[in-house]
Amino acid sequence: MIITDFLERNARLYGQETALVEINPSEKRDKAVTWWDFNLIESAGQDAPYRREMSWKDFDRRANRFANLLLSRGLKKGTKVAVLLMNCLEWLPIYFGILKAGCIAVPMNFRYASDEIQYCLDLADVDVLVFGPEFVSRMDAICEDIPKVKMLFYVGNDGPAYTEDCMKLMGFCSSSAPPIALTEEDDAAIYFSSGTTGFPKAILHNHLSLVHSCLTEQNHHSQTREDVFLCIPPLYHTGAKMHWFGSLLSGSKAVLLRGVKPEWILRAVTEERCTIVWLLVPWAQDLLDAIDDGRVDLSKFRLDQWRLMHVGAQPVPPSLIRRWMKVFPHHAYDTNYGLSESIGPGCVHLGVENVHKVGAIGKPGFGWQTRIVDEQGKNVVPGDVGELIVKGNGVMTCYYKNPEATAEVLKDGWLFTGDMAREDEEGFIYLVDRKKDVVISGGENIYPVQIEDFLRSFSKIKDVAVIGLPDSRLGEITAAIIEIKDGETCTEDEINTFCLALPRYKRPRKIFFDKVPRNPTGKIEKPVLREKYCQGRLVEVQITG
Repeated sequence: MIITDFLERNARLYGQETALVEINPSEKRDKAVTWWDFNLIESAGQDAPYRREMSWKDFDRRANRFANLLLSRGLKKGTKVAVLLMNCLEWLPIYFGILKAGCIAVPMNFRYASDEIQYCLDLADVDVLVFGPEFVSRMDAICEDIPKVKMLFYVGNDGPAYTEDCMKLMGFCSSSAPPIALTEEDDAAIYFSSGTTGFPKAILHNHLSLVHSCLTEQNHHSQTREDVFLCIPPLYHTGAKMHWFGSLLSGSKAVLLRGVKPEWILRAVTEERCTIVWLLVPWAQDLLDAIDDGRVDLSKFRLDQWRLMHVGAQPVPPSLIRRWMKVFPHHAYDTNYGLSESIGPGCVHLGVENVHKVGAIGKPGFGWQTRIVDEQGKNVVPGDVGELIVKGNGVMTCYYKNPEATAEVLKDGWLFTGDMAREDEEGFIYLVDRKKDVVISGGENIYPVQIEDFLRSFSKIKDVAVIGLPDSRLGEITAAIIEIKDGETCTEDEINTFCLALPRYKRPRKIFFDKVPRNPTGKIEKPVLREKYCQGRLVEVQITG
């Protein structure tokens, strides 16, 4: 079985039922249209609607049309087709159309600058790019410098002269499934690493990986046809799409929300009767802060059907989940750990029944194996820190065109994650830090995540990142970049006093009050911080004692 089989089954069994809804909370609320209505609105040049929806039957037909468009242009099995779109109703049909054509889908980060777009198109050997209006200026800058890209399809009105109208061309193509034979071993998609450590690497997955993520997600969160999944993170990322795969497998509705304001999230949950919501740490934190300071009144929303909130993509502060459970005591809570190299979330899984273990990332996920090993690849004893490695059908095939990097992380089927972790006596795994982020100060290994978790428990702190800075005597020292909650004031002395509860060697030696930068999947962009503070652009405050 391959991933497109699930879509075809849903179209056959649940054809007229809603598959996808797109909510644009910044648009006028009186506009709600179907996919076909929206095409008419676009051609008339009207404003975008507040709400669009698409049935399973239309979803499958649109995917078929795009697949047949690609095949009509002579594309062969294995051709790379990139998608550069904001979350929208067009995104997933285009993605599935690429797969149905036997091509390889290449989702691209919508925050990429022009040079990063060019780099990734070249790295992945992309022949076709589909992009939307938000990226015109970036594409204008590089359109003459991407000779490998033979076709540029545009999704929207009045595209640049160097593009073709994707939706119009699809209208002339058959809505029947193309006769392309695919197996689980065929290449399916290239995803890019988050790029928090430099230019991203291209991660190649086959159809077996995609199907495995479907099975893992549905096993973990028990989606049924009655569930409604609210999807907020970007679809280019494995995390968002692979959590949506639970909806695909169960034939249930999903809502794409274009915005992250707390009121927008709660309004979407209310209006669409959402039952499952996946949040990144900053969004969950913002929502709780908005409730605490009165900007959001929960009594104005219908939330009784909301059964599960889960968080992932980064270490989750236990203090945040304790706050959440106080405000939403009837929610099941879960967290999943994963990497793009392991087809996203789920290779380690906490489980809704283990909320008492908040702080752990969990145990091996459905269909996964885990180990924690030392530098020689031997298992460490429970309680000791080592590198987390994982094995399962969701492990990537390779880093595309990068055998050296592949050999560094893939060994005998095991994926070396680069994350340092420990396992307790009950077999629950706790993240300690990224291997490359460990600070070695005076011979001591210091794990920034532990300090970050401690500092987040201070009531005035909204977010924090801890990095290592060069030091002539100790090799490295720790620095804390602290983002204070809106409306609060905080002094260095307060932070200094609070940190007295830490062992002396773990106390930050320098502090900076600043905003903590995060990428679209919520991960702290530590290279940005290292570059900024190694150059001393802000006044440094020495912590003594």
